[in-house]
Amino acid sequence: MVRADRRDRGGKPVAYAQAGIPVYLLIDRERCEVTVHSEPAGGRYRTTVIRAYGNDVELPAPVGFTLPTEILKNYVR
Repeated sequence: MVRADRRDRGGKPVAYAQAGIPVYLLIDRERCEVTVHSEPAGGRYRTTVIRAYGNDVELPAPVGFTLPTEILKNYVR
């Protein structure tokens, strides 16, 4: 089983924001939630949205679509 670790929750968002990557999406099977980081500025993401599986998640531009997460419940132990 692939697990989200500290790098996924801490190091990667910082590195990706510093690189100017506009959206970082973490699908976390351990916590049964989806995290969307967006609006990189000053080496950090200004916006972070966390939704539990089962809730739709809005992915901002440039991705720009709604991600349904109900099906993700099927991939949790």
